[in-house]
Amino acid sequence: MGSRWLVTAALLSLSLAAAPAVAQSPDSGLEAKVRDVAASLRCPVCQNLSIEDSPSQLARDMKQVVRQRLAAGETPDEVRRYFISRYGEWVLTKPRAAGVNLSVWLLPLVALLGGAVVVWTAVRRWVRQGDAARLAAAPGAPALPASAPDALELRARKAILQASLQELESEF
Repeated sequence: MGSRWLVTAALLSLSLAAAPAVAQSPDSGLEAKVRDVAASLRCPVCQNLSIEDSPSQLARDMKQVVRQRLAAGETPDEVRRYFISRYGEWVLTKPRAAGVNLSVWLLPLVALLGGAVVVWTAVRRWVRQGDAARLAAAPGAPALPASAPDALELRARKAILQASLQELESEF
C-alpha cells in the first residue's frame, strides 16, 4: 500500500511539472504573432483602439480571422494586406510612410517650420518698425532711403546713440 501511494504521488508530481511545458506549446508562438498583428489593426467600431485592445465583438471576430490565417501559414504582412483590402489603409494603427500617407508624417514638421519662419519674419519686421519709429522721432534725423534695410538699421542705431549723447550732454 505504501508503494502504491508513492507511485501515485510521483505520477501526480510529474504531471504537475509537465503542465507548464504543455501550456507553452508551439501555439504560444502563434499567439504572440496574433497579438502582434492584432495590435497593428484598428477596430472599425472603436476606432481609437486596436483589435487587440478593443472589447467589441467585431474586434474579437477579426482577431479570430487573424488567428485562423496565421495558423493556415500566412505571414503577418499577408494578413495585414487582407484586412487592408477589406477595410482600406485606415485599418492600420500606424499608416505606412509612403505616398499620400507620407504627408501624415511630414505635414506636422512642415507646419512647425512654416510657423517658425512666420514668427521670425514678424518679429524682425516689428523690430525694424520700432527702430524706424525711434529714428524718425530723433531730432535732426536725416531721411533714409527705402531701398536700404541695412542702412536703415545702422542709421537708426546712430540716431539713438546721438539722442543718448545729447541727453548726457544736457545733464552735465
